[in-house]
Amino acid sequence: MKLPPALERVVASLARLPGVGEKTATRFAFHILGQSDTWTSELAHAVGELHSAVQHCERCHNLSEGPLCVVCNDSTRDPRRVCVTEGIQDLIAIERAGEFDGRYHVLHGVLSPVKGIGPDQLRIDTLIKRLEPEGIEEVIVATNVDVEGEATALLLQRLLEKRGVTVTRIATGVPMGGELEYLDQVTLARALRDRRPI
Repeated sequence: MKLPPALERVVASLARLPGVGEKTATRFAFHILGQSDTWTSELAHAVGELHSAVQHCERCHNLSEGPLCVVCNDSTRDPRRVCVTEGIQDLIAIERAGEFDGRYHVLHGVLSPVKGIGPDQLRIDTLIKRLEPEGIEEVIVATNVDVEGEATALLLQRLLEKRGVTVTRIATGVPMGGELEYLDQVTLARALRDRRPI
């Protein structure tokens, strides 16, 4: 059966989301169609203002609605320890584990020569600029445990240790090829607690 064009447009847009196929997108679209005008207006407004309201933190590159994110603005966090993640989803996963009380630095990627991603495409330079002014003593590298994540960890170790910073790596408990955002909280908490030098 052919859907009305307006509904087809919604299905096509939703199907572009990661992990959402045409069937799921159709189910979502019918759910939205069955909601009140107020609810759909609120949803449309919330999605519409995402790009204008949300930006990257000037310090750590996390998401924020101002110059600094909530973590960087939290004076109870330990500024001497910084956890480096590939992406924001990894930062969220570590926060959910509740084991880390320092600050973060989001690289927004990892080294990948195949994809043309080198050190200049990552946010490594801003991490190095943070070291002295913030008195950073330890950098915990929490990149995924795969070839690209390991290569990025080794690069960070080389760059940071010659600047007198202790570089540690999240410990076992994270399977090879595993992605941090999908790990359970206990495994992730253990990995942070048992981190080791690179």
